[in-house]
Amino acid sequence: MKTTVVYYSMSGNTKMTAEKIADKLSAALTEIRPVKEYPSKGFRKFIWGGKSAVMGEKPELEPYGFDTDCELIILGSPVWASNIAPPLRTFISENGEALKNKRIAVFLCYSGGGADKALSKLKAALGTEGFEAQLALIDPKDRPSHDNDRMISEFCGKLSGDA
Repeated sequence: MKTTVVYYSMSGNTKMTAEKIADKLSAALTEIRPVKEYPSKGFRKFIWGGKSAVMGEKPELEPYGFDTDCELIILGSPVWASNIAPPLRTFISENGEALKNKRIAVFLCYSGGGADKALSKLKAALGTEGFEAQLALIDPKDRPSHDNDRMISEFCGKLSGDA
């Protein structure tokens, strides 16, 4: 099955998870990046990123390759202020038609909570009732654990039919 993992990562937690999932599923990786990067340190990181997420902003993205012929699309994002990161919102907006009638799975990485709300908002943005599989991890790069590895394996198992 042709699979693509599309993700945005600021601190590397989402990127690491995307790479592990892509490796386990032999999937393509598509990293999306905003033209204007968000501050990655200090207080500005939370103010600018949080405001952008809460306001529903859709930043312009760097060019990216996305194979619309894939059967399964796995979306990955950090959670910012109980929302998906704005670059993923832009990707969904730009590829709405290509995402329709596809199998969609989602993984989120977070530090301070809000993953359930972010998942609900992502469902609304995609116009779907649910996902093939969903996964939420607390800082998997910064706080590695066997539980995270197990949850990633179970997530991949659901998608490959091994669960």
